[in-house]
Amino acid sequence: MMNTNVQVRGNEIVMTRVFDAPKKLVFETFSDCKHLNNWWGPRSWPLVYCNMDFREGGTWHFCMKGPHVGDESWGKVIYKEIKAPDRIVYDDYFSDKEGNINQLLPAAEIAFDFAEGSGKTMITSRAKYPTDEDLKKVLDMGMVDGMNETLDRLEELLARMLTPSS
Repeated sequence: MMNTNVQVRGNEIVMTRVFDAPKKLVFETFSDCKHLNNWWGPRSWPLVYCNMDFREGGTWHFCMKGPHVGDESWGKVIYKEIKAPDRIVYDDYFSDKEGNINQLLPAAEIAFDFAEGSGKTMITSRAKYPTDEDLKKVLDMGMVDGMNETLDRLEELLARMLTPSS
């Protein structure tokens, strides 16, 4: 798998990674549950629920299920900016099954930028938290390893999508 470059600056974490796929296709994998169901979340925390309204002002409500009985992580996204196929910006929250935002866990503004060159696509992800301490909380939860594994799964999905079926 390719490497993800990770930089932490105060209350912001920036991750970049290059995928061997065209930008339009990479962007598409972020915009539809039929794709997200196949790559979002680490292998041991796969996506088991996905309800998306992919438009500015729309939401994405999802659940990842962990390896132990009862392990669930619900999330809710509220889209702020969508400029296909270049950029997605959203507010990212922990939530409950009903989509109510969990005020006790850190929220972030997430921006994904997609840049194409030589048939490859570089994704730059910026997650900005209210405080350095909030970012530390999610880093301590294993965010970097989780995103690395999630992006590995995206790379595998893109390879399958680009391989002609025989």
